[in-house]
Amino acid sequence: MSLPFPRRRALLPALLLALPLLASLLPMGRAMAMGYQQPGPAVREALDAPALPRLLVAPDRQTLALLELRRFNSLEELARPTLRLAGLRFDAASATPQPLATVQRLRLRSLLQPEAPERVVELPGSGFHSFSWAPDGQRFVLERRGPASNELWVGETASGQIRQIPFLRLNNALGQGEQAWLNPRELVVLGIPKRRGAPPRAMPSPAVQESLGKASPERTYADLLKSPQDEAAFEYHARSQLTLVDLATGQTRELGEPALFSAVSSVGDQGQVLLTERLVRPFSYHLTWDDFPQVVELRQRDGRLLRELAKLPMKSGVAIDGALPGPRVFYASPTKDAAVYWVEALDGGNPNARVAFRDRVMRLDPPYSGEALEVQRMPHRFTRLRFLDDGQHALLTETDRNRAWTRSYLLPLRGSQSKPLFEHSVRERYRHPGQPLMRTLPNGHQVVQTTAQGEIFMIGAGASPRGERPFVDRLSIRDLGVQRLFQSGEGSYELPLMPLDERRWLMQRESPSEAPNLLLRELGPAAGGAPQLLTRIKDPSPQLRRIKRELVSFKRADGVELSFWLYLPPDYREGERRPALIWAYPLEFNDASVAGQLSGAPSRFAAYPGISPQLLALEGFVVLNEATMPVVGEQRSMNDGFIEQITMNARAIIDKAEELGVVDPKRMAIGGHSYGAFMAANLLAHTKLFKAGIARSGAYNRTLTPFGFQSERRSLWDARDTYLKLSPFLYAERIKEPLLLIHGEADSNSGTFPMQSERLFQALSGLGGTVRYVNLPYEGHGYTARESVGHVQWEMAQWLKTHLGDPRGADSRP
Repeated sequence: MSLPFPRRRALLPALLLALPLLASLLPMGRAMAMGYQQPGPAVREALDAPALPRLLVAPDRQTLALLELRRFNSLEELARPTLRLAGLRFDAASATPQPLATVQRLRLRSLLQPEAPERVVELPGSGFHSFSWAPDGQRFVLERRGPASNELWVGETASGQIRQIPFLRLNNALGQGEQAWLNPRELVVLGIPKRRGAPPRAMPSPAVQESLGKASPERTYADLLKSPQDEAAFEYHARSQLTLVDLATGQTRELGEPALFSAVSSVGDQGQVLLTERLVRPFSYHLTWDDFPQVVELRQRDGRLLRELAKLPMKSGVAIDGALPGPRVFYASPTKDAAVYWVEALDGGNPNARVAFRDRVMRLDPPYSGEALEVQRMPHRFTRLRFLDDGQHALLTETDRNRAWTRSYLLPLRGSQSKPLFEHSVRERYRHPGQPLMRTLPNGHQVVQTTAQGEIFMIGAGASPRGERPFVDRLSIRDLGVQRLFQSGEGSYELPLMPLDERRWLMQRESPSEAPNLLLRELGPAAGGAPQLLTRIKDPSPQLRRIKRELVSFKRADGVELSFWLYLPPDYREGERRPALIWAYPLEFNDASVAGQLSGAPSRFAAYPGISPQLLALEGFVVLNEATMPVVGEQRSMNDGFIEQITMNARAIIDKAEELGVVDPKRMAIGGHSYGAFMAANLLAHTKLFKAGIARSGAYNRTLTPFGFQSERRSLWDARDTYLKLSPFLYAERIKEPLLLIHGEADSNSGTFPMQSERLFQALSGLGGTVRYVNLPYEGHGYTARESVGHVQWEMAQWLKTHLGDPRGADSRP
């Protein structure tokens, strides 16, 4: 018998209070009515603490910008109408990527006069993002997303005053902030064409695809074009107008005709020539926009065509790790030679072809009317070209995919032979030479800084078995001699950033109890005096320092070195054995000695991202984070032993944690995100080591990624047994332990579509397993909304408390 309406209304408050209890009693296969939940007070307080400011030094190295970014997005912002076309997601009204990291506060500070007062930049309204310095540091630019447009604003460094560039709407549909500086005052941006008209009407029609016998082994992508209507919408929204902006006057000028511009850069040091790349039809329904056909062109400063350099075909039918035949990867010289460089495959783009040389670098000189000249041949695949500011050399890097090995050369741009600089494993940490120090030229290009003596500075992490100790070396480009100028001590973590003059270096220092701050330190034989502290940034979350952290190293059964970061709760007492979560992400290695190399440093300031599992220590659990999960073997067949190796890793991790006396080995959970989630589900399917699992944004059926995943280059049909063995979905009947699945409903990451979690949930539910599936509205591969992040922390804590028990209960006491 139904109740009268007034009596039904009276029962609503009681029913609402009972919903969480009722939800917990429902069978796991049924949907549950539940709003966003909040984590415990300690975790919520940590999440609501402000993020550390970003510290951005101006190119002239005289001014520091302190950017305070909003830590989390709002659901309202994520819910803005978003177009999903050709592998892109952008805000339909403003042509900006979705979501954005917006600036809450901006301050400017002098580096040369630290005692001078800060300049607070007044930001009118909200939605500011994408701060960048002008090449001379005298100005800066910001973008601002409004209800219907993305604006460009310019600021004066001396005063901190900003103003909008009028009548300009930026188009960032094909990428964030694509622009080319001509000089410190002028830049070329991509704008919305002023006469583009109304968007195309949605008119349903059949969508047809065909394959005519040519193999095209593409990996799985989301948000692809699906119909002629999608093609028309993509072309409409991605079309942009090259626009020259004078930051001093605020005036703008259109350059040439609108097109689907995907890249623009200035050539040489005079700003008279532009290198542009634009997309052309036909579009693809199985590739993303950056694999569409492109035309590469040189244009005069006013936008008029100077020369067509290349027509790049659709990147279809290219083998995994292969390349297009013909020209690709174009570079504009940043110095006075004003040449244009590109790469060409000598193996037809086929990585399996046996050839003496796989790639070559080409150069075309002004006035760009003759034939290109060959600069260098490489036995392996081209990786990167970085120009030196002397205008005579570049650093050229290639990668041997079969060995996972990288090699770098000092490349004279004209005349003489290249010199090998260094080579090492792609995953090398201990012997890594570091990265070259870069500086900004007046035309905005980043180049390798050289000294008057012909030297470059190499800055590295300085990884070692005792943790990272950053260093700066001076490398002579004449005789390749190396001199170490500085290496951080063990008590604190001090990272060299850049020299301010011949003796003084700008450094960033932090420690376990000290947030990252900038200081000046003298380097060299005549160095003297104490370092000068430039900033005094305080710890925004001092309560997190009560979490005890330790780097633990050990070996697995076959002698491969392993490690994890041990996080103990603030109230942990000596001798307690608490339930624990192991959080890991598998990595592949060709060399067992490299697999065991440590990363990170005990001397660093510990930062905790919003969905970080370390925060579960505040709920009383022991957390073993960044537990190394190496998979060692030959590149081609490495995954054939994936299950056996992650099992060996997991056993070693549990044994070491038990040996430390801090965990209860019978109350251990395994968890991971993305490929780590794939690992966690496989461990539950193939071992009995864990009592529960957490898998976020993972892939569980490898038949849905048939043309490769992670480092796997073989297709499903080349390695059928491996694909099937590595699919925990196909072993769902073996997963007897409770599994929490979390996924963003808008996940666009290749291979980890939400369907992966949906199907695994359905399989486990249908087989009578204990499983919970949390689908987060509007979220992608990572989770950015305040509500989502809080709810994920609540879900993980509740799952562990339910299936591992109370971490502060009687079972944990010594």
